Amino acid sequence: MTAVRLQREDPPLILATASSARQAVLRGAGLAFTAVAAAVDEAAIKASAQAEGIPPEDAAMLLAEAKAQRIARRHPEALVIGADQMLVCPDEAGRPRWFDKPADMAGARAHLRALRGRTHELVSAVVCWRRGARVWQHLARPRLTMRAFGDEFLEAYLAAEGEAVLSSVGAYRLEGPGVQLFARVEGEHSAILGLPLLPLLDFLRGHGVLLR
Repeated sequence: MTAVRLQREDPPLILATASSARQAVLRGAGLAFTAVAAAVDEAAIKASAQAEGIPPEDAAMLLAEAKAQRIARRHPEALVIGADQMLVCPDEAGRPRWFDKPADMAGARAHLRALRGRTHELVSAVVCWRRGARVWQHLARPRLTMRAFGDEFLEAYLAAEGEAVLSSVGAYRLEGPGVQLFARVEGEHSAILGLPLLPLLDFLRGHGVLLR
């Protein structure tokens, strides 16, 4: 059977990430692309944004843009997609707290205890670059509410998932056993995984990458 293409061959599509979750989102939608990790100092960008009082949505956009721009410099004719995601949850005083990926299992445990019984946002930014300029950007803010799970469940969950939780800023994989942590999930599933897919597909159709 002849393969049916829903995507034009030109421009080539590059996803500026090493994230397997984001790659799976695009691959599942039937897109052909090359994944190229961008060497960006994310920690430095976040630290600078926090020091300057930049809100998390702007910080996520800065990170996504830095990734897309870095790869686009080397591939000007390609359409380069950069994405980033930040987890924001109010602390006990109501101030927004930014979460980074846990460094170890103790950090994952601390993350989950801090998020337990609370609602947090996954601020998911995506930016597209081509021919030396940003051509599109989008921001999604899914909201997730963790249930007040017990310590026994927490320890069993961490034992079951192991170091896989270290690849997620929230120490969970919603597409796996991590879904059992939640009482409510609001927002597009792909945006929760780090790449708002439906708005991106709409842009790609308008930009001539995908068939209308």
